[in-house]
Amino acid sequence: MDSLFDKLTSYRDLDYYAFHMPGHKRNGAVLDVDLPYGIDITEIDGFDDLHHADGILKAAQERAAQVYRADETHFLVNGSTCGIMSAIMGCTRMGDEILVARNSHKSVYHAMYLNELRPVYVYPKSEAELELNGEISAADVKRELEAHPEVKAVMIVSPTYDGVVSDVEAIAECAHESGVPLIVDEAHGAHFGFDSHFPENANTKGADIVIHSVHKTLPALTQTALLHMNGRLVNRRRVERYLHMLQTSSPSYVLMASIDSCVEMLADDARRKELFGNYVEILKVTRERLRNLKCLQLLETEHFDPSKLVISVRCVKGYTSRELYQELLETYHLQMEMVTGTYVLAMTTIGDTRSGMERLGNALCEIDERLSQGDRPCGIVSRRDRPCGIVSQRDRPCGIAEVMDKKFDGETESRTFAESIGYISTEFAYLYPPGTPILVPGERVTKEVAAVLEGYEEKGFEIEGLENKERIEVWING
Repeated sequence: MDSLFDKLTSYRDLDYYAFHMPGHKRNGAVLDVDLPYGIDITEIDGFDDLHHADGILKAAQERAAQVYRADETHFLVNGSTCGIMSAIMGCTRMGDEILVARNSHKSVYHAMYLNELRPVYVYPKSEAELELNGEISAADVKRELEAHPEVKAVMIVSPTYDGVVSDVEAIAECAHESGVPLIVDEAHGAHFGFDSHFPENANTKGADIVIHSVHKTLPALTQTALLHMNGRLVNRRRVERYLHMLQTSSPSYVLMASIDSCVEMLADDARRKELFGNYVEILKVTRERLRNLKCLQLLETEHFDPSKLVISVRCVKGYTSRELYQELLETYHLQMEMVTGTYVLAMTTIGDTRSGMERLGNALCEIDERLSQGDRPCGIVSRRDRPCGIVSQRDRPCGIAEVMDKKFDGETESRTFAESIGYISTEFAYLYPPGTPILVPGERVTKEVAAVLEGYEEKGFEIEGLENKERIEVWING
């Protein structure tokens, strides 16, 4: 059977005239720009319907399931966000309890808001020396499930934005012992399982639902992702119902063809081995080179995704991650994925070239050599009076929906970070990227949380989620 892209290009070259959406009528001359108008169609005869697939899209999704070793796979054209939200809402009912890794993406919290879920948080290990959030412990998951027998699902993220990988298999065993499904946000691990240099994907580790962003670490177009379902614990029809609600009713065939082409490449053994083989070779060379930096530091945890290059400035006195980010951008024209805390993050994929990776290595080595010869001492970890990352809360949080609605009832007021200490927040506070909340509605503002927020403000980071800069909306009577 032809791929979706092949069928679209064949159709483009026929003499059919479009009396249907989209409005450009596959006529690129209207705007005189080189966009793929010729293959941008809607659900017309012969091209199936994503929400009721029984033809070419059904076959494409079945091929994706086979490639990713899942029982069932769905194309996502609203990104991993709609997949995560559909998974959570499909596995819970209004007002249920859910066990959530506190370093989850903001979409997890939005799903909790919509279903008025009561959160039980499990916190990542603190990699204090590296100033990173670490893994989610299976023992912690087990303990929380035993303490909260009403939990209906477990939600974790692995790998994290920084590339930290948790023991999904052990966590899945804990969830299944309690009779609940494990949902894994593996958005940043769509490349897992296709070369021995990387971990296996969560479908093979016992996860019941896995979400992959094929646009993040594979060569698919932005906004494309996959949702996989496995086993019998998940009510798949409920998850599908939410997919129908949260995905657009007019899915882009260009985006779906992008997903299908990506899966087709992964299914082609020779092509996949060629691409991953070349990529892994240059990635290994680059990482080995960066391990020899004198002042800057390549961060690695015990279990990590080697595709993420996390470069820390924590051992350089008086030099910040933002300075490194700006220098790479302005002097070397290298755009990093993210800057936060004490490090910058470079994402690499099979789309990277040898020359591009060499440019990054050369730039970091030049900066490192200059720092080592300057007046900024290197090699001694600087002491910091402010913690980084997710701060563990001692109190059980209130429900997100319950607290956010206080704002509409006039029961909140805006306070500075310091004035908010001891009060319950009705707002999110996060850096984007990565979109992992530092503060979630329903959590009490502690001295540690206020210090983290003040620290980011002082360093010039834009804190999103707050209605007023440097202030938090809190529940007056909380």
